[in-house]
Amino acid sequence: MKSAPMTLSSKPIWGDEMLELKDVYGGYGKITILNGTSFKVPAASITTIIGPNGAGKSTVFKAIFGLLNIHSGQIIYDGEDVTGLTPAQMISRGVTYVPQGRNVIPQLSVLHNLEMGGITSPDQDAVRRRMETVMDQFPMLREFKDRKAVELSGGQQKQLEIARSLLLDPKLILVDEPSIGLSPNLVQEVFETLKRLREQGVTVLMVEQNAKTALNMSDYGLVLELGQTRMHDDAQKILNDPKVGQLFLGGHMEDVA
Repeated sequence: MKSAPMTLSSKPIWGDEMLELKDVYGGYGKITILNGTSFKVPAASITTIIGPNGAGKSTVFKAIFGLLNIHSGQIIYDGEDVTGLTPAQMISRGVTYVPQGRNVIPQLSVLHNLEMGGITSPDQDAVRRRMETVMDQFPMLREFKDRKAVELSGGQQKQLEIARSLLLDPKLILVDEPSIGLSPNLVQEVFETLKRLREQGVTVLMVEQNAKTALNMSDYGLVLELGQTRMHDDAQKILNDPKVGQLFLGGHMEDVA
């Protein structure tokens, strides 16, 4: 049964936005998944998107990154209309995307996997300098650089994927379901990595099934249902709103792991 719509927060956006979706409709072929999706993502923040299965959460990322047919609406990134740009064009503007699941090349070394993140850059000297910076940020990568990626734990592989996405010095990173398949300790490890990126000025937009943990470490939250934004507010306000658990998560938020 379709739930009653929730009201968007009337609170003004919190500071300068890095990203804005304006009434975006889009999908795959003739199938529409996003039905007027609108929201803003403030710069140098962590914003988490939650919602039921089929809400269009991952589809939002594909729309932003140029992997989706957008029928109408606008995507504004860093003050520029980027609607319909290709992934390569989005990368060149400072947007990177970490899809859900495992995306390392198992039989390649950690170092070679990391190098793949900068392979498209025309400035390989800058990439090499950035690699040193990234390995300082992620000491595990330097320690295990000669190991095959398959030998890393799930949490370490996710850190490698995030680190790889940083080689092009992004301003916005899209992270889809980083906790899938990880133990609670490893989930915390990955989330701490994202918090460090925010402290360095990177804007993080995350889709996450582990709603309580994700909202607890986020600045802002979005609730998506049927391709529409149902709530958009401070993460703690969404976390504490009983409607969120009742309508979108099958129970009270305090019961969600």
